[in-house]
Amino acid sequence: MSMTKFDLQKAQGNKIRGQHTSIGAPGRFAGAEVVDRRESRKRDQELGLLPFACKLPATLVEQLRSRSAGHAGGLNALVAELLAKSLAE
Repeated sequence: MSMTKFDLQKAQGNKIRGQHTSIGAPGRFAGAEVVDRRESRKRDQELGLLPFACKLPATLVEQLRSRSAGHAGGLNALVAELLAKSLAE
């Protein structure tokens, strides 16, 4: 049975999609250390870090992101610092 034009295009699209997923990390990450997810979780557990998700208003998130740009530890350290200060009161 021969393939239709649609089947040929679909097969070509799948081939291209497969090539894109096997490319690897972009160049901007080439200088950074590539850490496996499992290793990252182990390291976080050793440091006593736990993932914590919550929903925040968009305006508050933008304030946190803008303030974290100048913070040494980034967004995670800033949120931890602000929460610690707030809970200490």
